[in-house]
Amino acid sequence: MIVIDKVKKKYEDYENLNKELSNPDIINNRDLYQKKIKQHNELLDIVEEYKKYLAAEKAVLESKEIIKTESDPDMKEMAEQEAAANEEKLRNIEEKLKFLLLPKDLNDRKNAIIEIRAGTGGEEAALFAGELYKMYVKYAESHGFKIDAMDSHPTELGGFKEIIFMVLGDGAYAQLKFESGTHRVQRVPATEASGRVHTSAVTVAVLPEQEEVDVQVNPNDLRIDIFCASGPGGQCVNTTYSAVRIVHIPTGIEVSCQDERSQIKNKAKAMKILRARIKEKMEQAEKEKLDSTRKAQIGSGDRSEKIRTYNFPQNRVTDHRIGFTSYNLPDVMAGGIDEFFEKLAADFNQKLLEKIS
Repeated sequence: MIVIDKVKKKYEDYENLNKELSNPDIINNRDLYQKKIKQHNELLDIVEEYKKYLAAEKAVLESKEIIKTESDPDMKEMAEQEAAANEEKLRNIEEKLKFLLLPKDLNDRKNAIIEIRAGTGGEEAALFAGELYKMYVKYAESHGFKIDAMDSHPTELGGFKEIIFMVLGDGAYAQLKFESGTHRVQRVPATEASGRVHTSAVTVAVLPEQEEVDVQVNPNDLRIDIFCASGPGGQCVNTTYSAVRIVHIPTGIEVSCQDERSQIKNKAKAMKILRARIKEKMEQAEKEKLDSTRKAQIGSGDRSEKIRTYNFPQNRVTDHRIGFTSYNLPDVMAGGIDEFFEKLAADFNQKLLEKIS
């Protein structure tokens, strides 16, 4: 009964918080009071389910006592039925409590910054990077999220060497965070004359947006360069120096933004990307040490490091982490990727459940 033992501890914490919230010293300390209120609210769902558990447990004991002492066959049979029903209720509540005990990802409600880069495959990889971008845009729009383009490096054939954008909306990161990794595409490229199937790779990284309060960056640690924005082939696309490159000297992280015509807007977007990358770099060593299921988000771009394969000749999309395949590739590329997200989230939660069970 490891789960119930953990729930009992949460219930004790809840009762202690109730006492603390009536303490004048805490009430008069606004910040501390708000912190305690937040902790209290986070425990409410667990406490409510635990009260139901205790009520069902009491009902089982009462029914078993009747079974033991009652001589009337009808009363004994009724008590047996009630005991069985409440034992089933106990099992259901325990399963629900397992999920309520899962650690919360504090980033889940944040906006998501998505970075897509062409890997192995040259122009074909760049074209597929553009198609993945469209896939995420269509998914986001169908779920009420907004898209904010941050930086891009298009190719002459309409693909992208790199494109960075933000998905804005409550829970955007929670929905998209499992997309990080290498996506492999198998198809006959438009540039292939012989009809031979090629394999190319694109890397995707999904980072939670970090506000200034989350990651504080010392301005003295930054080197900021201003330059003229460029388009496919490297030609200047405007004559004003609006593009911004920021280097975070302590980490060596470099970010550039050129999509906006305003230098100020490009700098603001570059800082958003920079904060997200700094936070990710800070957490990476700890992630690998504490949770082997959360791997580094960007691989080398080599096609062997794949999380998902999009096979156009066979009309299939396979996620290799969970062994799930969809045979409706056009729908997936049109943003119909909910089934993948749901199964990935369920698999991740199951792994967490196994750790606390």
